[in-house]
Amino acid sequence: MKRIRLFPTLVVLALAVALSMASAQEKPAAKAVKAVRFGKLWDAKGKLWTNAIVIVEGDRIKTVTNDASAIPPSAEVMDLSKYTGLPGLVDVHTHMTIYTDETPGVPMLKQLTANPPAVEVFLARKGALRTLETGVTTVRDLGADQYMDIAMRDLINRGEMIGPRMFVVGYGLYITNTPYKSGLNLPAGGIADGVPEVLRVVRQQIAAGVDLIKMYASTGTDDDVTGFQTYNYEEIKTAVDTAHQFGKKIAIHSYGPDGARDAVRAGTDSLEHATDMDDATIAEMAKRGTFYVPTIDHNRYYLDNWQKIGYANGFQEKTKAFIARNLETARKTHKAGVKFAMGSDAIYTMFGQNTRELGWFVKAGMTPEQALRTATTNAAELLGKEKELGAVAPGYFADLVAVEGDPLADIDVAINNVRWVMKGGTVVADKTKDRGH
Repeated sequence: MKRIRLFPTLVVLALAVALSMASAQEKPAAKAVKAVRFGKLWDAKGKLWTNAIVIVEGDRIKTVTNDASAIPPSAEVMDLSKYTGLPGLVDVHTHMTIYTDETPGVPMLKQLTANPPAVEVFLARKGALRTLETGVTTVRDLGADQYMDIAMRDLINRGEMIGPRMFVVGYGLYITNTPYKSGLNLPAGGIADGVPEVLRVVRQQIAAGVDLIKMYASTGTDDDVTGFQTYNYEEIKTAVDTAHQFGKKIAIHSYGPDGARDAVRAGTDSLEHATDMDDATIAEMAKRGTFYVPTIDHNRYYLDNWQKIGYANGFQEKTKAFIARNLETARKTHKAGVKFAMGSDAIYTMFGQNTRELGWFVKAGMTPEQALRTATTNAAELLGKEKELGAVAPGYFADLVAVEGDPLADIDVAINNVRWVMKGGTVVADKTKDRGH
């Protein structure tokens, strides 16, 4: 009799536990609520707030207000009222996995070739943290070996690595650039010659899980500032059309005007570096809404660090002349009404200098606010994320930056005075305490 009486009791207990577990699964843990106070806030939506309060729920912005009574009683309040708030910034041209330390006596180029992919991804976390400290919470990463960029993107998304949100290309497409060798020679990743190969390699990157496509339509990189066109119009058009067919955007590299001209005609979403463009190409960019990413500052970085990198002496004069032409092209392009997006082309030890490009944009004729838009609303539009990134507004990712000073009066404030950074509702950099604030 005892056993008969106990059995239903056990069944009831088991059912109660099961129902309790199901109920717990149906009711996820409440999202953490935070309220961030700024003295001023540029929301990139056309408003400069005073005494702004940004209420964050989980990884998104719930409300932007001036009303302190709107702060939920349970919210964690972060007082940054001594600072100006900005949206998290976007750097649309990086190479996050091409990171090196300044190991004395070992050129950075040799450090890179000596590291296996797993080591390189692990080391890249340092550059990722330095990038966040500049206020850059999202990047477009335009080329990596061995799909290290996909690995890094996924590690960051899973919370296993701290770094900016990444949109990646895998291998960029480029033409054969090695001499013939006898025996079996498998093609290196990214190499594509002719339309059929371009089709194959674009599809290969998409199969790997990339977010967008990259194509090198001219020579020019590192200490080489030549700009000879490498892909013809048909090959470029094939890459653009195939990327778009699969819902992917494409970034096309061209140091010179010829590759740039054909990239724009073919319908590229963004044009990287291009210098000496003619008026017709610039007008076509303005008409089509093609984004220009001039990456002026990265050549300055090469000039400053060429010995540490391992470049041979003698390239300096050509690079200085290229910077001047790059700036002049940017000035002309801005005047023509072309949309810009900020790209640093950060590589080696340049991480942490990502936003210096904004200073060049002001030199090219932009106001500080126009320069900031290249790293916020414009960059978000280029990514196709204009309803989630690049502004401080309800429903957007809670990516926030606090700077000391007025970035709308002096762009150097946004470049040099970042004191605090939040990405997706989590504080990822805080220098306010270091300064006794």
